[in-house]
Amino acid sequence: MSHNDGSAIGLLSYETLVHAVAGAMGSVTAMTVFFPLDTAKSRLQVDEKRKAKSTPVILAEIAKEEGLLSLYRGWFPVISSLCCSNFVYFYTFNTLKRVMVAGPQKSRPGKDLLMGIISGAVNVILTTPMWVVNTRLKLQGVKFRDEDLHQTHYKGIFDAFSQIIANEGVGTLWNGLVPSLILVMNPAVQFMIYEAMKRRAGKGGRKISSAEIFLIGAIAKAIAATATYPLQTVQAILRFGQYKGDGKGGFLGSLSNIITLFLDRIKSHGVLGLYKGLEAKLLQTVLTAALMFVVYEKITAATFRVMGIKRKLK
Repeated sequence: MSHNDGSAIGLLSYETLVHAVAGAMGSVTAMTVFFPLDTAKSRLQVDEKRKAKSTPVILAEIAKEEGLLSLYRGWFPVISSLCCSNFVYFYTFNTLKRVMVAGPQKSRPGKDLLMGIISGAVNVILTTPMWVVNTRLKLQGVKFRDEDLHQTHYKGIFDAFSQIIANEGVGTLWNGLVPSLILVMNPAVQFMIYEAMKRRAGKGGRKISSAEIFLIGAIAKAIAATATYPLQTVQAILRFGQYKGDGKGGFLGSLSNIITLFLDRIKSHGVLGLYKGLEAKLLQTVLTAALMFVVYEKITAATFRVMGIKRKLK
């Protein structure tokens, strides 16, 4: 009996690892396909003077001014961060699922939301430095419309880390941590909706098609992204590191920066200014999330088939 239990536990931890690797591979594949849309979104969020036009127009402008390859500027650091980020998220989420939904218990939206929030917080604290670096690298060499934004000169990921630590202090690597922690609601809501819709679609042991997974993933992400977009704009500005703020440190300083940034945006562009770049964001994240879930489900299903493990829809 104990031998069987031991092998079951081994398989469970191995299963969690499969989920984590599949989640990382799914996100890397999807992000690579839709990366230019992320480029358009970053420019609109950070560059105050860039007019909000339709996504194809923005992409055409960037390609014309800076060359076609500039649409993929910063691809490697983004992909590295995303790979680590999704590995941490899927590993934590699926470990919690094993612990919190053990035995005959059914998964519930409330539990999925809680697991999503915990996974998101663990992910944010561990991977924020990588996202700060990739925001800087992604916007390096960019032709900004806003003259107040100055150029950075990093040779790569490690050089960016060492320059930021030497010139701005270690704490800078966690710039935007407060909005990021609030933003864990985004993937948490997304996973809750995704898991609930998947449970409903798979009722009675029904097989869920790739098209359905794509659609479920897209709907879940669209709802989560629209609800939290203004905070994502604030997060991008803070990570870019050229917002002066009021000089206050710590948690309260971060909160006052967030509030000031919100009010500045509304003053300059009206309430809709908080949603500048949303079209590019929705196009990119909805399509990326949907494709990621399809690749993720396919990889886990294929791996478990090879391993001879039967997956249970909880």
